Amino acid sequence: MSSDAAQRAFIDRIDRHRGILFKVAAAYCLNLSDREDLIQETVAQLWRAYRAFDGRSSFSTWMYRIALNVAIGSLRKETRNRRTVGPAEMAFLEQIPEPQSEEDERLSLLRTLIANLPPLDRALMLLYLDDYAYAEIAAMLGISESNVGTKIARIKERFRRHAQLIVT
Repeated sequence: MSSDAAQRAFIDRIDRHRGILFKVAAAYCLNLSDREDLIQETVAQLWRAYRAFDGRSSFSTWMYRIALNVAIGSLRKETRNRRTVGPAEMAFLEQIPEPQSEEDERLSLLRTLIANLPPLDRALMLLYLDDYAYAEIAAMLGISESNVGTKIARIKERFRRHAQLIVT
């Protein structure tokens, strides 16, 4: 495949699965600028790794794995350089609209709970909520299938306890 054809194929595939980029960025970044930076870094990493894509997994699975690795690596780097929330971030947080319905409220709570998970658990829940099989999640995250099931059960239980605390 020529360089131009490979580039076109890559862009088409990225475009078809761009939702993955947005989901991962939203799960790991608070503000729009950071999300854009993470998406840009992820696309660059995907392009660097594209020649090695061998089709043993689906493109979306391969893309998810790289996107999560880039996001987790970025989060670790940021954690080392962590600073407090500044005025700009606080102003952004204050502008987040209040949920309009019970469904919006539940979705907002779920996003908050996921955002507060450790990086690996956050990735695990994103994949679980996207209906990936335990075997695929295990392959993407480099953990055993039984570990996936155990972690998901524990996270669900933590979410249930948290929801009960809110209701009572």
